[in-house]
Amino acid sequence: MHVLLTPEERALQDRARAFADDEVAPHADANSREARFPAELIRRAGELGFLGMLAPCEFGGTMAGNFAQVLVLEEVNRVCASTGVTISVHNSLATNPIRQFGSEELKRRYLPLLARGERLGAYCLTEPHSGSDAASLRTHAVLDGGDWVLNGTKFFITTGAEAGVYVVFARTDAHKTRGITAFVVEREFAGISVGKEEVKMGLSASHTVEILLQDCRVPAANVLGELGDGFRIAMHTLDGGRIGIATQAVGIAQACLGASARWALARRQFGQPIAEFQAIQNKLALMATDIEAARHLTYHAARLRDAGSACTKESAMAKLFASTMCNRAARDAVQIHGASGCMRGADVERYFRDARVTELYEGTTEIQKMVIARQVLKEHAASMPEVEAAASRSGGER
Repeated sequence: MHVLLTPEERALQDRARAFADDEVAPHADANSREARFPAELIRRAGELGFLGMLAPCEFGGTMAGNFAQVLVLEEVNRVCASTGVTISVHNSLATNPIRQFGSEELKRRYLPLLARGERLGAYCLTEPHSGSDAASLRTHAVLDGGDWVLNGTKFFITTGAEAGVYVVFARTDAHKTRGITAFVVEREFAGISVGKEEVKMGLSASHTVEILLQDCRVPAANVLGELGDGFRIAMHTLDGGRIGIATQAVGIAQACLGASARWALARRQFGQPIAEFQAIQNKLALMATDIEAARHLTYHAARLRDAGSACTKESAMAKLFASTMCNRAARDAVQIHGASGCMRGADVERYFRDARVTELYEGTTEIQKMVIARQVLKEHAASMPEVEAAASRSGGER
């Protein structure tokens, strides 16, 4: 894919690779083992412009775009998926919805802080009883004078303990989808606090916490978009988030391939490198092919999003294929390493643990299939007037 990049894109990729190899990689294993958030590395990412890639230049960002962000995230996730997901969430799930749906006042107030990395962003949609069925969220907001008062618990929030700006979704009306509104909430607002921190099998250096909202007062001016637009904003934002996780999966899988190839060349059994055995070669060949296919799907979705085109199907396809491919690659990498791959301290053991969640967050594998199927059916129904008419008469939301 290197030859398909413009000189500017290639230079960005080279800068990201140098950051990943020289600054992130030396700390990746220790940060994972000690569950230590890579605060210095994230600050350094801000200095390099990697935290403002979706923020306009007039607000301190670079507005490099989704494809440029993919180039950066692929390199970072190749060495540390915890650092990669922090950058991804900050850009795609926090900065971007403020850029796209925020008022000029909200953009001026928050985007410069986010773009420079002075504040990290978090995305608060999931709740204890609301995961894949995001529209069933229970956090509610009631207007009181000039403020909205939010009450509820948000669950599995990436970077929630370190963030200073939260995009929070709450119910302002009984309607399942049109009754949800998005808010920008500051860490300093009264009534917001960090709850339990989760202990996870992977991504240990990326902290995942509860966010508690107890009579949290949010100025009415901090509504994102219009009242009742929250579900639409959440789904549109997740299109970008899924591209980020697809990229994470490509980066982890690339690391698995590199580690496996090097091990196969160095490890000798029966008087020869195990790279000489066809069983090992088959695994490496399929791994490399899968990675390239996932990379193309991810690049295509990112290009579409940069062009302003609908990419719900394409981002779901990229996330579906890349995440399942990544888990196969991690499993095969451990298999190639044998028992050594199961030992703590082995890179592929960390990749195996980090890979698992790529099929779960930003929508499970099963949800991605549902999203893709709905889009396919919608496309074909558009060419069948009788189906369109019947759907219209039924009043169903499609």
